Amino acid sequence: MTISVAPGPDTQEGIRTGTAESTDSLTAPDIPWNLVIWNDPVNLMSYVSYVFQSYFGYAESKANKLMMEVHKKGRSIVASGSKEQVERHAVAMHGFGLWATVEKASGGPGGSAGRSGGPGQGKGKRG
Repeated sequence: MTISVAPGPDTQEGIRTGTAESTDSLTAPDIPWNLVIWNDPVNLMSYVSYVFQSYFGYAESKANKLMMEVHKKGRSIVASGSKEQVERHAVAMHGFGLWATVEKASGGPGGSAGRSGGPGQGKGKRG
């Protein structure tokens, strides 16, 4: 029996276990997913920045940058990860009163998702 272990979600390099079998192509098919925060007419920009800092632990500058992207572009991808993890984040954002959705990322790990979808796209839509 051969056991192969991928070192982490950010790498596609596997560990060989002494067989001729390659594990270089190990990937997790459900990674990454994106957490999208949408602009809304209710929450203050300072509150959105506060949520990003307090929940995600982002520095003030990063939280403000993401908040301004939400404000100016209408949406921002604020986190990526496994589907389950990102869905937990979306539920938490709903608890803070933010409009959050989950979408599959395009372009592989670290890639950004297409921006053609509207607010009705994805899971976790509030309202």
